[in-house]
Amino acid sequence: MSTVSQELGKISRSFKDISLNFGLNPVTKDLVVLKNEEAIKQSVKNLVLTKLGERLFNPLIGTDTTSYLFELTTTFSANSLIEEIETVLLSYEPRITLNNITVNVEDDSNEFEVIIDYFIVGLPPIVQTVDFILVRES
Repeated sequence: MSTVSQELGKISRSFKDISLNFGLNPVTKDLVVLKNEEAIKQSVKNLVLTKLGERLFNPLIGTDTTSYLFELTTTFSANSLIEEIETVLLSYEPRITLNNITVNVEDDSNEFEVIIDYFIVGLPPIVQTVDFILVRES
């Protein structure tokens, strides 16, 4: 199924991906499927949370975001984290156009709150948001 966006003149297709919790659909007994916006949201989050070298046949995909958790939480480290997230998303997620990346520093708990706003290419310009907290695991 394809839809044509009048705003951008590009074609957007429907996207499907399996849910990473591997739950079963109660009716079909198949794996739960994420569609369109939810599939892209999962992809964006996975790209940011994948460590460099973690993907066996493509070790260049990913970021080094966890290393920032072992540094002092400063504005400089937050800006470096933003640049790293922007680089991986521009390189490996062509279905989106970035709008804004915000990293809030939580000094007391040594964690970063990451908020990524983006538009899906080929759909009406509605801001999609992915947010999560990067925290050091003990």
